[in-house]
Amino acid sequence: MSTQPLAFRMRPKNIDEVIGQTHLVGEGKMIRRMVDAGRLHSMVLYGPPGTGKTSMAIGIANSMNIRYKLLNAAIHKKKDMEIAVEEAKMSGQLVVILDEVHRLDKAKQDFLLPHVESNLITLIGCTTSNPYHSINPAIRSRTHIFELHRLEQEDVKKAVQRAVNDKVNGLGELSIELESEAIEHFANAANGDLRAALNGLELAAYSTPRDSDGKIVIDLETAEASMQKKSFSHDKGGDAHYDVLSAFQKSIRGSDTDAALHYLGRLIEAGDLDSIARRMLVCAYEDIGLANPQAGPHTLAAIESAERVGFPEARIPLSVAIIELCLSPKSNSAYTALDAALADIRKGDTGEIPSHLKDAHYKGAQALGRGVDYKYPHAYDAGWVKQQYLPDKIKHKQYYHPKDTGKFEKNLKQIYHNLKK
Repeated sequence: MSTQPLAFRMRPKNIDEVIGQTHLVGEGKMIRRMVDAGRLHSMVLYGPPGTGKTSMAIGIANSMNIRYKLLNAAIHKKKDMEIAVEEAKMSGQLVVILDEVHRLDKAKQDFLLPHVESNLITLIGCTTSNPYHSINPAIRSRTHIFELHRLEQEDVKKAVQRAVNDKVNGLGELSIELESEAIEHFANAANGDLRAALNGLELAAYSTPRDSDGKIVIDLETAEASMQKKSFSHDKGGDAHYDVLSAFQKSIRGSDTDAALHYLGRLIEAGDLDSIARRMLVCAYEDIGLANPQAGPHTLAAIESAERVGFPEARIPLSVAIIELCLSPKSNSAYTALDAALADIRKGDTGEIPSHLKDAHYKGAQALGRGVDYKYPHAYDAGWVKQQYLPDKIKHKQYYHPKDTGKFEKNLKQIYHNLKK
């Protein structure tokens, strides 16, 4: 029995075995095109943990029959990199796969750069950090940057099943029976981290006694114990998912902080940051709107912070934003005003634009009456002057009906009514 972890043994031998990331290694995509053309360029692969950055790098090198050397910028010294360069000089071409490339210090970087530039070595850096924030510009300018995405649940299930069946590198010799609920849990609990799923599977396989038929049966309870995470009935593509999202948004709209946090917790357990972000931004503008205009920018900042740090820390900025959204005054006056205007337009209730508002920046416009009698508001002390802007047909229409929720919109309401008088 190999002492190497299952996740290590199941690393792809070539890019055809890479799980997911079809936007990079699929037919006609950029990394696939590099391999097919036999022209490999230095690159940085970045993305969340367990998405296969190092595995992809190894698969690329193997697919092109190029020797590779695995190094880690945090633990390997400059001397290790000097040895790699000497090997490259002897073999003619070498891929240096450098994990945690964002931890590369100046001395190591200064040594590597000329050899990367001369293409003596091809650098494939791997990092969980956004390279535009964390990697020195000197490295960035000499590499192509590719982002890896969290794996979909179907991708993780495919990899888990492959590991169960593989008799050479996987667990195929153990005669494992993996129940459907268990494989669903491995895929869901991993939250796109394939390494976590395979580690959980390996623990389950070697800690489960054989049954009377000599099989290792891995059920949901064993999968939960192996992943240290309880099963959560929440299918991202199913009705339950949309029910939770609906309850989440309605709880924010209804200013129920505790309910909103509960449903946020469900969505976090499902690992669905994208849906959380969309619903929060919609709430900020649809349900709070002009009652607290800062809710939108605050929410966006929280989402960007959550995306930057990832789970589990992402829950911290999200919780701050959720409580602000719940306890903010509510107003839908802005978007309902626009919807009312759109309704008129769609039924043809528009009318002719007043002549004094039409474009007057071309020769002959004045003779046509374009822009004549237009009053320039900045020419008046108050920065405002009464004149007609709506077409005659709808000149008395009022789309915006301000509310009294929130100090900001109360002030807008006063200004709006003053202008209307």
